[in-house]
Amino acid sequence: MTRPTTVREVDAAMVTDAVADLCRRANLVTPPAMRQAVARALDAEESPQGREVLSLILRNYAVAEETGLPICQDTGLAIVLVEIGQDVHVQGDLDAAIHEGVRRGYRDSYLRTSVLDHPLRRVNTGDNTPAIIHYHMVPGDRLHLALLPKGGGSENASALRMLKPSDGEAGVIDFVVERVSEQGVNACPPLVIGVGIGSNFDGCAWLAKRALLRPVGQPSADPDNARLEAELLRRINDLGIGPAGYGGRITALAVHVDTAPCHIASLPCAVNIQCNAHRLAEVEL
Repeated sequence: MTRPTTVREVDAAMVTDAVADLCRRANLVTPPAMRQAVARALDAEESPQGREVLSLILRNYAVAEETGLPICQDTGLAIVLVEIGQDVHVQGDLDAAIHEGVRRGYRDSYLRTSVLDHPLRRVNTGDNTPAIIHYHMVPGDRLHLALLPKGGGSENASALRMLKPSDGEAGVIDFVVERVSEQGVNACPPLVIGVGIGSNFDGCAWLAKRALLRPVGQPSADPDNARLEAELLRRINDLGIGPAGYGGRITALAVHVDTAPCHIASLPCAVNIQCNAHRLAEVEL
């Protein structure tokens, strides 16, 4: 006889409080891996202008924490990634709780609101909602929330292309490098670049976004993906765009590749570019 599973109850109000705190932390506190990546870039950069830019970026991170002012004036569209255990029951409306957390977090922390109610009417909702929410069901009784505020400049530099299978790895590399060459300077380098390969039209875009959750510079666990990441990073840094587009060795701090199975007739590839204000905050309830 199968023993009944104990279901863990989580109050939706806890989720709201947690999301509000994530909004504040993500916009004020730079993740340690990102700080370390910029510090390593400062050591490696040869351009005087590039070194000055990287020094100012590190100082900006510190000032944001010291003063409670946002790392960047574009405090982003709130991307919320939820891993919910199959043994968790949320008491209340989880979607509504997340949106209320974003609403409260942006209001109480005096963060800029950047969401429009309709892409063509262009009227600001006034509270940075609705958030973009992605759910992933996992085993167990944990509820993990990650908040990625995504600025418009870096998101606008991103792209998706349905490559032909015959394009292969060379086609993927050419597409990613071409996109950074064309748009990277507009996305506030040095960049963190998420690359999604496989799945389908919408799935590969999600892979590219999800790749940005990995600690900056942590190689993929898949050896082929890790090798591709290193090659892409080398090719991108050889472009010479440099910090803030002033020229130099460090155009990107890291490239993160995520892959998934796909149809035999397809080779979807998405590039999701992130700026030097790579903001991310996480909590487990």
